[in-house]
Amino acid sequence: MVTGTFGRRIWKNRRRALRLDGSSEGVVESAIRRDPEAIRALWREHRGWVAGVLLAHKSSEVDLEDLLQEVALTVVRRIHEVQDAGAIRGWLRTVALNAARADGRRRSRRRRLDGAYRGVHPVASGGVDDAREEAVRLLELTRLLDEKYREPLILRCVRGMSYRQIGEAMGLPETTVETRIARGRRMLRELFARQERRAQAGEDRS
Repeated sequence: MVTGTFGRRIWKNRRRALRLDGSSEGVVESAIRRDPEAIRALWREHRGWVAGVLLAHKSSEVDLEDLLQEVALTVVRRIHEVQDAGAIRGWLRTVALNAARADGRRRSRRRRLDGAYRGVHPVASGGVDDAREEAVRLLELTRLLDEKYREPLILRCVRGMSYRQIGEAMGLPETTVETRIARGRRMLRELFARQERRAQAGEDRS
């Protein structure tokens, strides 16, 4: 059995590791105290759904990884400002929204100065299978939805979050989240069907 100062240090580190691995709230509390290891653990845990929020709100021409890096940097710099560990999802969502919207404003100003719109839209290559191509088309169509439908739909369908988790992040009741996702899916199906009809009509005329 290990005893003394060295032994106490080992036990302290072991308890800390268990706390970081097994308790999300423990991770947040340690991160708020600016513990580097806890901040890394926090980011690993939440990075996926934060990417979903960015997908829902970013401009199509913005690289997702660039925005994720910007959010991660803000987390490192400002995590100590969080007052309630239980409100971390809402805080992270606000950071993500601010990053996406600030980038959108910067690009809007740049477009006005340049006098031209430079949109970049993904185009499926011949080597991409049909399922992949359809997924890209559907993701692009979500940009036509209102934000209140687009964000929960992406968090649910792309990031696999539960209604409860989405509600916590967006500050909404689960029932509202479920309703918005159902309506978003319906609108998306209608948009997709309309696009298919237009494509078919174009083929018939040619």
